[in-house]
Amino acid sequence: MLIADKFPGVQSEALFFALRDNGILPVHRLDRNTAGLLIFAKNPAAEQDLLRAFREGRAEKIYQAICFHPFQKQNEELTAYLKKDEKTAHVTIFSKPTAGASRIRTDYRVKEAHGEYSLVEITLHTGKTHQIRAHMAYIGHPVAGDEKYGDRALNKKYHLRRQLLVAKFLCLHTQGTLAYLAEKKFSSHFRAEMPNI
Repeated sequence: MLIADKFPGVQSEALFFALRDNGILPVHRLDRNTAGLLIFAKNPAAEQDLLRAFREGRAEKIYQAICFHPFQKQNEELTAYLKKDEKTAHVTIFSKPTAGASRIRTDYRVKEAHGEYSLVEITLHTGKTHQIRAHMAYIGHPVAGDEKYGDRALNKKYHLRRQLLVAKFLCLHTQGTLAYLAEKKFSSHFRAEMPNI
């Protein structure tokens, strides 16, 4: 297994392409402007074990984000339904089951509050396209810098053009050939933080 700490602005696919000649196989991806941890497998057997761990919820993914607007609740377990429009690459969140929508679970915990924005730790239980960005925007706390689901006025005020979102921690609850990785916690060196302006 190989773990990369991706810079914001780098396409996951660019990393996949750069590593493929070494037989390295991608297991999951991050949005281009999301920084942080990406896992790769070194052989097909490891790839299948890792894909199974992600599919079965045995890959614990914790993100850091800067989110706008003061939180009334310091932590919450969120459940909703996400539907992706393939043509526009945009997702919509619904509070109730909806045709074509998948159930999602997102937990958040406010770590630091700074007036208009907060540092938030987000645990992703399901890994759908744009889940964190769309789900946090849906509850009124968009990720700072998000140009698709975010608060345009505040993004402009703080001169943000890239979402402040980091895949910060990863803990694998693996079995079989990857049992040696079980309960190990990996950490990105990136931190979600507002720029000095």
